[in-house]
Amino acid sequence: MRTLIVAALAAALAGTVPTFGDDLPDATLTPGCTNPALTAKKLCSKSFRTGPYRNVPQSRKNLAYKRYGITTHKTGDYEVDHLISLEIGGCNDIENLWPQSYTTTPWNAHVKDALENRLHKLVCDGTLTLEHAQSEIATDWIAAYYKYVGSRK
Repeated sequence: MRTLIVAALAAALAGTVPTFGDDLPDATLTPGCTNPALTAKKLCSKSFRTGPYRNVPQSRKNLAYKRYGITTHKTGDYEVDHLISLEIGGCNDIENLWPQSYTTTPWNAHVKDALENRLHKLVCDGTLTLEHAQSEIATDWIAAYYKYVGSRK
């Protein structure tokens, strides 16, 4: 507990947002990766759908849980999520996947979905380059949320 308090204090003094638990993936396990076939032009096409690109076999999802030390969980506790979402050109490789909680507060998979949608919109309206959006979400999706969506109430 003392370590968490010290980490939170250090983060506050550094001007960063402290996060704990399942909020952010371990960057050594999940640095993120992109699919070169998913260009901004393709992603922003009116006919684009993520379905054809959403191909994560159960064996890869099981590996993501194992890499994060999650041996048991209830249905609905986690989503094996793409760090760089498919909406902004993420890939299905294990380096882009981690078990993200649905239940943690204030940060969870539902909240990250709002950021993913916002980044997709900003890329498609030309406000952000695809590469910049990918970098922002891969580096620290919570900081990107504050920057592009706003504060959590």
